[in-house]
Amino acid sequence: MMVNRKAAEKEAGRAHVQTYLGTPTDLKHEAVREIAAGLKVALADVFALYIKTKNFHWHMSGRHFRDYHLLLDEQGEQIFAMTDPMAERARKIGGNTLHSVGEIARLTAVADNDAEYVTPENMLAELREDNLALTARLRAVHALCDEGNDVATASLLENWIDETERRTWFLFEATRPAFGRND
Repeated sequence: MMVNRKAAEKEAGRAHVQTYLGTPTDLKHEAVREIAAGLKVALADVFALYIKTKNFHWHMSGRHFRDYHLLLDEQGEQIFAMTDPMAERARKIGGNTLHSVGEIARLTAVADNDAEYVTPENMLAELREDNLALTARLRAVHALCDEGNDVATASLLENWIDETERRTWFLFEATRPAFGRND
């Protein structure tokens, strides 16, 4: 009896959200649901990566301080610039998006780094791997867009993938142990 009541309440909640937050679209309902869910998870990663990038920006030290500090500031701005368009795209197609810091924490795959001290090399390497993982997450959402014929979201994702690959490239180059080596 309790399970049926909870299921009915959940369905009523969904209907309420659709009534008051639903946006007209020609995309199929299932495509909207999957794409919006993918954007929500990607957005959680973007917010977590932004905070981590700023953390490392604020705690950078060492002989390359200025270059790395500026690099991470630039990358942080670029990452943050993704947040509003990504959330609004989910809403534009009739889905919903993140509601809280707790939801970000539950959805993100970006690991926290609360260490008191992290070497500059380890900061950059960690961010490189996080950006690489974000690229994969964005590509997965792009595949959902292809399946659901959502060319507008796919187009935005293509730009964000390109920006994320550029950040990965810069972080990779900054962490090379010697010229010409790719390990």
